[in-house]
Formats: sequence, structure tokens, C-alpha cells
Amino acid sequence: MKKGFLVSVLLFLALLGASAQEAQVKLYGFIRNFAVADTRESVYGTEDFFYYVPKDVKIVDGEDLNARSTFAFAALTSRLGLDITGYEIEGWKVGAKFETDFYSGVSGVTGTAQLRLRQAYMTLAKDNLSLKIGQAWHPMAADSPHVFSLNSGAPFGPFSRTPVAMMDGSFSEHVSLTLAAIWQMQYVSAGPKGASADYIKYSGIPEIYMGLSLKSGGFTGRVGVDMLSICPRHLNEAGTAKVSDRITTFSPYLYAEYTRDLFSVKAKTIFAQAGEHMNLNGGYGVSAVNADGSWEYTPTRNSSSWVSLRYGKKVQGVLFGGYVRNFGTKEALVGDLYFSKNSFSNMNRMFRITPELVYNLGKVAFGLQYEVTSVQYGSFGTEDRFGLATQDLHWVTNHRILLMAKYTF
Repeated sequence: MKKGFLVSVLLFLALLGASAQEAQVKLYGFIRNFAVADTRESVYGTEDFFYYVPKDVKIVDGEDLNARSTFAFAALTSRLGLDITGYEIEGWKVGAKFETDFYSGVSGVTGTAQLRLRQAYMTLAKDNLSLKIGQAWHPMAADSPHVFSLNSGAPFGPFSRTPVAMMDGSFSEHVSLTLAAIWQMQYVSAGPKGASADYIKYSGIPEIYMGLSLKSGGFTGRVGVDMLSICPRHLNEAGTAKVSDRITTFSPYLYAEYTRDLFSVKAKTIFAQAGEHMNLNGGYGVSAVNADGSWEYTPTRNSSSWVSLRYGKKVQGVLFGGYVRNFGTKEALVGDLYFSKNSFSNMNRMFRITPELVYNLGKVAFGLQYEVTSVQYGSFGTEDRFGLATQDLHWVTNHRILLMAKYTF
């Protein structure tokens, strides 16, 4: 199987070389090693390198079982990609990107790293209009903080690569409009049957994004809104009749960035209804049961924000800060609450502070990062009908040290 894959890659590169008169192909990537130590059991992804939140206290016989340190080391976040440019047809400039890493095949910290698809899209551009079609960054997740940690600031901001058809239109040198139709694949909605892309599949309506961008000098600003309409159920509980369940959510956001000389500052904030499909701490629950057997739903509301500062070139200092506040659901719950698989519904609020240093030697970089993530957990009382834990509030904290060694080519 490995031999066949290698042959396929070599054949693909040979075909690209044969058409070099029409397109230019640039191979890029990096070898990246991460070593990480945590002071507490937590929710992770990607062999413990994609950090979400520390787990709540779990007391058994007077001992907190989640107060346990861990360590991991691997190179599976290494990356390989192709940028294809230079082809033109009837005035349209055509390009493409193909990007992969080695995350697939690992469960927890066990397994053999295998190739998986990160991005694969084509672009078309003419005059003031450009199109992007394929798997790419969600438009609300494309602008990330300066940190080198794999989570790119999540869950304090959207994080998702997903199938998308996106159009950018420029009104002037400084202002542009973005429209996108988005589907779900790896990052999906929660629901009665767990996290699944089936809820948008049976909806028949893509996720819609619309936003404006402003660029002037060293400043970039964006404002946008995301609309998601899904069907948590398409059959009743017995599976014998169709139901018309649907929930539609709206999530606005703001982003700003300013760069001058060796200094850069970025900030992003989103007020999300649900938002778990973008790796945010949210979800939705059942708010009513109708006579025809269908259910009505109400989304959670959460505010997620981060600020990132960086200074330097050869030696770079970075400081990241993030804050999340859970406001509960819009309406009272009468049934289950479906929440993000990477968090816990009894989370009230959380914060993160991340200082880091990066030493750059040409194409080689070494990084040291300290990350503290603290979550306020609670319990649900008899009056907590809006999906917000307000009793027995307490803070749980994880301290993380992350080391990086990276060679870029």
C-alpha cells in the first residue's frame, strides 16, 4: 500500500512537470517536532497537541483523579503541500492548493501517523473577482493569532477547514465583499446522535457566510456573519415517520489586525449561537415538543475573544490572551442539551494566557511556549433551565509547556 502511494505521488509530480509550460508548481512544507507537558488531564486532539480545556474535578475517595501530569512527543504535525499557479484561460487566472499532514491514524497518543487531507481547492480570478472552490479554511477561521501551538487559539475563536465555495469581490483598493457557501466534514454539529455532518446533510441548505474586509496601510479589518440551518432529526424517535425539525443560528464576528515594522497585533471576537461546528464552546437543546412529533430547539450563546501581540524578527516574543463566556440558551430547555464534543456543558467561563519565544535561524526555528488555561465549572440546579451551570462554581487550571523544533522548505 505504501509502495503504491509513493508511485502515485511520483506519477502526479511527473505529470505536473510535463505541463510546466502552462503552470508553475511549488512544493512546500515543514518538518515540525512538538514536545508537550501538561499538569492536568484535559481534552485534546491530534495526539494531545491540539489543546482544548482541562477536565473538571473528579473526586474518588478524596482524590482528584484528573490531577495528573502527562507528556507527549511526535512529528506528526509535519506538513507537505503544493501551490499551483501560472495557468490562464479566457482571461481567468487559475490556481490550486493541495496540502496534507500526518494526523490520521492516531488515537490518543497511540497508532501510526498517516496522511490526511488538510486543504485541496482551486482558485479563479479575473479583474476584481476571485473564486475559491474546495476544502479550505472557514472564512471566520482564516485569520489566526501568532502562537505556534496547533490549536491556533481555539476554542477562543473559530477553527475549521471545510468544503467551501467562496467569492471575493473588490469594490476598491481597500474594500471587498466575501460570500461563501459552506458544508461540513471534519468539524461538525452536535445533535441527538452525537457529532455528525448528517444534520446539515438532511437540512439541504449550506452554511452561509457574508462579510466585508477593509485594508489600509498596515491595518486590516473584517466584519461578518455566519448562518447555519440544520435538521437534528429527520425521523421520529421510533424511526417510523418524518419530522420537520430545524434550528437556524446566526453568529456575527469582528477581526482587526495592525502591523508596523517588527510589531503586530491581532484581535478577534465572535458572539456565537451554538458554534460547536467551528470548535467553539457551544451547542443547542430541545425547547419544545410539538403535537406532530417534531421538536423545537434553542441555541446556546457564547462570547469568544482573543488578542495576540508579536514583536521581533530573529527572536520573536508573542503574548496571547483569550476569554470565553457562556450565556446559556435563548429559551428554557425541556429536553437534552447537545454540546461541543471538545468541551463540557457545565462550563461557565474560561480564559487562557500564552507567552512564547521563537528563535529563527533562516529556515530553522525553535520555540518555547507556556500556556495556562483555566475553566470555571459548575453544576446545574433545579432552576438552571437555560443550559448554564450557576451552582458550586469553581476554577480548574492546566499549565502546559510546549517545545517546538521546525525546519521549513
